[in-house]
Amino acid sequence: ITSPPLLIIAGAGTGKTNTLAHRTAQLILSGVSPERILLMTFARRAAGELSSRANRIVEQQSKHGGKEYKPANISWMGTFHSIANRLLRVHGKSIGLDTDFVIMDQGDAADLLDILRHELAFTTTEKRFPKKKTCLAIYSKCINSQQSLTQVLTQSFPYCREWQDELKQLFSLYTQSKLEQLCLDYDDLLLYCYHLAKVPEISTIVRHQFDYILVDEYQDTNLLQAGILTGFFPSGEGLTVVGDDAQSIYSFRSATVDNILQFPDLFTPRATVISLTQNYRSHQAILDLSNALLSEGDEGYKVALYSEKKSGIKPKLITVEDDAKQAEY
Repeated sequence: ITSPPLLIIAGAGTGKTNTLAHRTAQLILSGVSPERILLMTFARRAAGELSSRANRIVEQQSKHGGKEYKPANISWMGTFHSIANRLLRVHGKSIGLDTDFVIMDQGDAADLLDILRHELAFTTTEKRFPKKKTCLAIYSKCINSQQSLTQVLTQSFPYCREWQDELKQLFSLYTQSKLEQLCLDYDDLLLYCYHLAKVPEISTIVRHQFDYILVDEYQDTNLLQAGILTGFFPSGEGLTVVGDDAQSIYSFRSATVDNILQFPDLFTPRATVISLTQNYRSHQAILDLSNALLSEGDEGYKVALYSEKKSGIKPKLITVEDDAKQAEY
């Protein structure tokens, strides 16, 4: 069964999670083995919610058709980071990675950078050197946006530009220390998996492992995450992504709305775009306002939402003096 690349533009309140759950359930009910499905989400909780919803739908339809119901276990399901971790454990040696690596959380990564700051005597300078969390944020931005340190400092951390040489030295030592300790941070999981997807022998194995790839919150993916998908699944066959370009708010985490905007061109001419337009959460007066605001944008899919809830209080723009007055209002 062929399944062309599919982009579902799901505006706010249109039932995005429910749509992905039904898509998953439909595949299972059609006879697709859960082991052949790869489900990638933005958060761990979302993965669990999608799985339980899909199983409820499968159970309902099975009972309705008089068939025996067996809970579907989608073994390859989770965040991009968790999926990357699993793939690296299996195939990491092909890119020279010891598969017994330890994963550092953000706190551990920041603490290691702090130790290295002290070792390099950057904490005793006359002018205050960037704090450990700022250093980690700069490093993370470089990795996830695939930009140079100069670009990242200029665009996002201009107040740290005077420390460019020192930061370069710090990040070099940080990378070396992680290699020596067999540690990867969260950003490394995506970076190494991104390079893993570029190895032809491995990408072929992964591509043949899955028939369907379902991705939630696609508007919040960054260049590495999109590169992992296109590396392993370059034709987009079996790929379904769900998202809303109007809800892309994670640019501070290097997410780029271009991933969802360029999806049809990336997989042309077979890519299909479907828009969900009925909002189940708000009444029409709120949607009239949001539709008017979104129509002012220069790019995007410009999906006008509607609701069957026609009555409701019109939105108001309220100006208050400060946070306390806002809370009081």
